[in-house]
Amino acid sequence: MKDKLFEAGLKVRKQVLSAEYVDRQFRNADDFTLPMQMLATKSAWGMVWARPGLPRRIRSMLNIAFLVALGKADELELHIAGALRNGVTRNEIREILLQSAIYCGYPAALGGFRTAREYFDKQRSRKPAAKRAKGVRRKA
Repeated sequence: MKDKLFEAGLKVRKQVLSAEYVDRQFRNADDFTLPMQMLATKSAWGMVWARPGLPRRIRSMLNIAFLVALGKADELELHIAGALRNGVTRNEIREILLQSAIYCGYPAALGGFRTAREYFDKQRSRKPAAKRAKGVRRKA
């Protein structure tokens, strides 16, 4: 019997975080960590993210603020990428981080800005390599 919540959660999780990331999480899971992957996929993604009450774009914006408040840089980077996939702009991310300074504290917001800047820098440095890999030549 298929677990509909898990299946719905898996679909949404892959759309937001990328199929590559989610597949890697399950591939790397072992007997100890697999139950956590299952729980996160079913509860967070199947029971909450898949609900119709808020658009994914808004859920992503909320996650950025929550993760800043918690000081979870690794998760924040992952969800910045997801937010961009969900239509949140770089400028909107900056505004979320600025507002988080007031409600979460300046150290937390500064950490969020640092994480976001590092993410954007990584993406910028990957673009030329991706273009070259596709056969686009750069002028000398």
